[in-house]
Amino acid sequence: MSLTAPTRDIGLLREHAKEVRREIVKMLTEAGSGHTGGSLSAADIVSALYFYKMRHRPDDPEWKERDRFVLSKGHAAPVLYAALALTGYIERGLLKTLRRIDSPLQGHPSSKMLRGVEISTGSLGQGLSIANGMAMGLRMDGLNSRVYCLLGDGELQEGQVWEAAMTAVHYGIDNLCAIVDNNGLQIDGFCCDVMKIEPITEKWKAFGWHVMDIDGHAMEQIVDALDEAERVKGKPSVIVARTVKGKGVSFFEGKAEYHGIAPTKEERDRALEELK
Repeated sequence: MSLTAPTRDIGLLREHAKEVRREIVKMLTEAGSGHTGGSLSAADIVSALYFYKMRHRPDDPEWKERDRFVLSKGHAAPVLYAALALTGYIERGLLKTLRRIDSPLQGHPSSKMLRGVEISTGSLGQGLSIANGMAMGLRMDGLNSRVYCLLGDGELQEGQVWEAAMTAVHYGIDNLCAIVDNNGLQIDGFCCDVMKIEPITEKWKAFGWHVMDIDGHAMEQIVDALDEAERVKGKPSVIVARTVKGKGVSFFEGKAEYHGIAPTKEERDRALEELK
């Protein structure tokens, strides 16, 4: 059963996000590998989805009318696993098994191994195409369910993202909301140095999407944007969430090296102290 009821209490949602961050830090340290920065940057967004916006039933993961979440930036699996544990899909103790060979909590989400994971992801650029298909299928079935797809900003360098963006507008997929975790960094450094992707908002607008540009750590802005997206008809919506890589832990913030490095035990203890 779900451990929490959906809430628009901004203070409570912030606390949920902080708890998600604590679990991310602990499970990555236990695993000794994984993606720290991009998991922490997405914690507020994912918390708003799972604790407020999405219609879902942890005790009935296959509920037909549920909303769907696609973690296109699949390397940020720890943020999804933390949300699944804190909402009751899985036992919290399972988080300690992250990345073990016999664990359902693989380095990238596997829908075949873990309840609550809609689709296996990790090959960047494919998630929005998958979300398109899900949303169109739900519409064909006459369901009011929505699909939320979280992409990384470095992921926007993949051409398939823009093919999917064209497709979504062409078919008027208005039960789809894409969210860009725009933290400005990827594994090799600043996105602008690897392959410039700005101006992001203008690009999505040019493709015909309803675009919202927000502070991705301001919980009130996040929930307002999710509500606005649901009201938009005739076209898909995208939320460009301006975030900070490693958000919540001062010595992780804004550092590309923590894209794919797990905290040490000393760093874990310092991080948990900051996240009290």
